[in-house]
Amino acid sequence: MSISITHQVLLVTGASRGIGAATALLAAQRGFAVAVNYSANSLAADEVVRQIRAGGGTAMAVQADVADEAQVLAMFARIDARLGPLTALVNNAGVVDVVARVDEMSVARLKRMFDINVLGSFVCAREAIRRMSTRHGGAGGSIVNLSSAAARLGGPGQYVDYAASKGAIDTFTLGLAREVAAEGIRVNAVRPGIIETEIHASGGQPDRARQLAPIVPMQRAGSAMEVAQAIVWLLSEDASYTTGALIDVAGGR
Repeated sequence: MSISITHQVLLVTGASRGIGAATALLAAQRGFAVAVNYSANSLAADEVVRQIRAGGGTAMAVQADVADEAQVLAMFARIDARLGPLTALVNNAGVVDVVARVDEMSVARLKRMFDINVLGSFVCAREAIRRMSTRHGGAGGSIVNLSSAAARLGGPGQYVDYAASKGAIDTFTLGLAREVAAEGIRVNAVRPGIIETEIHASGGQPDRARQLAPIVPMQRAGSAMEVAQAIVWLLSEDASYTTGALIDVAGGR
């Protein structure tokens, strides 16, 4: 059964934890109906949805591995049916891997990194544009891509593959912003620095944010909500003349 809404419809990929979850919660507070995407952790996604609904918001959990085109298409169809046409997208889903040099990286690792971090963002953006663009009969919208300060630092000795994938996101953001600017769609990116989230544990370094805090000019790691504030601003009408921007949320690093 469709839900009748008057506010904006937002998809946040990878929204069961960390920056994605914080963005979903904050956007719901600002009036967005939110599709909370997850790949595997349904319990965590359901908890984000529960919190949004408890605050009076509208949300649904929707499973899809963004690296799988068929799953992405099915996800967008479910959002269309439940919440209506998308008006905003946050391409947040992404992965890191264990610390390694380039001469230690397997092709399987590289394919996983780029399939999720880059191709997943392209396919989700493609489907969003087909719904938002005035060229396709849409009413416009906003896309925010999650890049990283690693895109300009390079990740030497740790995550050169991750940094390269985020460099691709920067270029994707700049090109797409210009491509759809006259079609009512704004496209921007946020580049977080060292943020206290669960992603470090998935790369085998659960204490990484605390350990690296001293190299940040502000002398601390950031929070997921501090990144979410920038993302939600870019989604909002307060950023109505901002497109093609790469905004660092990195404590000066």
